[in-house]
Amino acid sequence: MSTLATNAITDASGGNTATINGQTPTVSNMAGRNRIINGSMVFDQRNAGASVTVTGGSTYYSCDRWQEWMSQNSKYSIQQSTTAPAGFTNSLLATSLSAYSVLSTDSFALSQQVEGFNVADLGWGAAGAQSVTLSFWVRSSLTGTFGGSLSNSAVDRSYPFTYTISAANTWEQKTVTIAGDTTGTWLTDNGIGIRLWFSIGAGSNYLGTVETWAAADYRGATGQTSVVGTNGATFYITGVQLEAGSVATPFEHRQYGQELALCQRYYATQIGPGYLPALCFSTNRVLSGVPYSAPPMRATPAVTVTSNSFTFYLAGAAYTSTAISATPNTTGFVNLDVTVPASAGASGVGTVGTFSLNAEL
Repeated sequence: MSTLATNAITDASGGNTATINGQTPTVSNMAGRNRIINGSMVFDQRNAGASVTVTGGSTYYSCDRWQEWMSQNSKYSIQQSTTAPAGFTNSLLATSLSAYSVLSTDSFALSQQVEGFNVADLGWGAAGAQSVTLSFWVRSSLTGTFGGSLSNSAVDRSYPFTYTISAANTWEQKTVTIAGDTTGTWLTDNGIGIRLWFSIGAGSNYLGTVETWAAADYRGATGQTSVVGTNGATFYITGVQLEAGSVATPFEHRQYGQELALCQRYYATQIGPGYLPALCFSTNRVLSGVPYSAPPMRATPAVTVTSNSFTFYLAGAAYTSTAISATPNTTGFVNLDVTVPASAGASGVGTVGTFSLNAEL
C-alpha cells in the first residue's frame, strides 16, 4: 500500500491550487455546498406534477420545499414540469391566469425557507458575515428585468436582486452574488434561517432598491417585470443553488435517495402498513397506532389521514371509519382515535390508508 501525504497540491507554476476536472477544490464547492433542497424540482410528493391554482395566503402546493405565496386568490397556477434545460429533468412552472394589475400591498412569489441549522455557518447578523452566491436556470414567455430577494425569518431584513431574461421561451442561467448581512437577527436553529424569494408580481410595498440590505420586507426589486400582469404568461425555474462564497459552482446533483430524505425532513407521505391492532375504547370507538418511516423531522409533524380511510375488522365484519383523529408522538408513531359505526364492544384489527406528515417551516 502507498501513502501520499502533502500539505498542498499546486499547479505547475507552484503558485495556485491545482484544478481537478476544471474545478479548484475549496470548502464551498465540496459536497453539501447547496443550501437549497430540491433545487432541481425532482420531488413533488403532494401533487405528482398536477397543476394547482394558488389560493389561500402562503402554501406548499407543488415541488417539495417550494412555497407559493399570493395576496390575491387564483392569479396563477403552479406545477412540476418536465420542461427543463440540459442536465435537468424537471422545473417548477408558474402560469398567470389573468392580466392582473398589482396593488401596492400585493405580493406573488415562489419561495424556499432555508432552515437555520443549514446556514448557521454563514455568520449573518455579525461582523464577518459571509457572502453567498445564488445561481439558477430560468425561462419565461416574457422578457425584461425580473426580481427576487433574500430575507430573514422576521422579514425585517431583506436584499432585493434583479436578473434579466433576454429571450422569450429560452432557458438562461443566472448568477447573483450577495454580501452577507452584518446586522439584523438571523436564526441558526430549526426555524427559518434565510427566505429566498423569486417574485412573479409585487406592489410598491414589497419592492426595494436593488443590491442593498434594507430594514424592510422586500420580495423583489423596483422596476421588475410582473408575470401575473400578462394572461397566460409562463415562468419556469430549476437548478436553484445557494452557496457560500462569491463564485457559482456547478449545480450539486445529490443522489435521488439523499435528496428525498432531505425533503422528508419537512414533509412525507406514507402508505399505512398491513393490519394493525385496534383496541376497543367504547361501542363505536377504537384506538390504534401506525409507525411512520420518515427520517427525523424538523419538528413534531402535523398528521393528515385520508378521510374515512381506517377500516376496522371484527368477527367477519368490516367497519369504515366515520371520523378519525391522528396525533403523532415522539417515538415514531401516529396515535389514531377512530370512530366507526359499531365495534360490538370488542377489540380487533384495522388498516389505514395514506397519511401525510408535515413539519414545514
